[in-house]
Amino acid sequence: MMKKKLQSGGLKAWLYLLPAILFLGVFLVYPLIDVFIYSFEEGYNSASQTYFGVGLYNYSYVLHDPYFLQAVKNTFILVIITVPLSTGIALLISVGLNSIKPLRNLFQTVYFLPYVTNTLAVGLVFMILFKKTAYSDGLINLLINWFGGKSVDFIDGPYWAKMFVLCFYTIWVVMPFKILILTSALSSVDQMYYNAAKVDGTSRFRTFVRITLPMISPMIFYLVITGFIGAFKAYSDVVALFGTNLNAAEMNTIVGYVYDMLYGDSGGYPSYASAAAILLFAIVLTITCINLLVRGKRRITL
Repeated sequence: MMKKKLQSGGLKAWLYLLPAILFLGVFLVYPLIDVFIYSFEEGYNSASQTYFGVGLYNYSYVLHDPYFLQAVKNTFILVIITVPLSTGIALLISVGLNSIKPLRNLFQTVYFLPYVTNTLAVGLVFMILFKKTAYSDGLINLLINWFGGKSVDFIDGPYWAKMFVLCFYTIWVVMPFKILILTSALSSVDQMYYNAAKVDGTSRFRTFVRITLPMISPMIFYLVITGFIGAFKAYSDVVALFGTNLNAAEMNTIVGYVYDMLYGDSGGYPSYASAAAILLFAIVLTITCINLLVRGKRRITL
């Protein structure tokens, strides 16, 4: 009798899960398999649905394409700089907000405003702040000149200047969400631990390192993982700052390269786009697995 109940319960569970399984299968698993197949079809023509061979040529072409290599370089620089900085700054701001009792909700709202603002609108504001025009060098250059420095063309100028603007903009956009998550995590830490630390005369820094960080480490790890994934998928932020011709600006990303291969001026190459998309998937999956392994080893050590 018990066995029949368990079987009927398992059947009900699968029935409840069936809509989600179908949705994921149609919109996630099938497209991924389809893209994987396209990446091996050489000379695929989307109009006639034909191709002239199967092999690794698409991957070889993409890996030797200077535009793709530039996109990989830009993406990795963006990831390496923005993820640690945005997480660290968000943690410091969250600790500060958590220690401010009056007007804390107001400050949380102010810090969260950039997250609910349209990305392209924020990018346009940043472009106005940094871009040199025939009438003005931009507000940022005015500040640089005020301190005795020389004007820099951050939008159409040297590579390092454009990368600085992109990293600064990305940190500005992603930080509000991280502040919200970390503030919630800090408020959920049991006050009993802090009271015990005060009784023992523990310094604030030691309390932060020994109590606060371990208690909110799952949230920090979550933000690092999602930060890596989000930074690797960056595209709209770059378009908002530098326009659609990212290859000419040397500021393209891997997602931008995939889009260009499909719809850009050099578009109409779904096989190359599929190969680049699979490479991006492999990179993100590898880095996510490495982070999971590091997190697992830290748990065992602790």
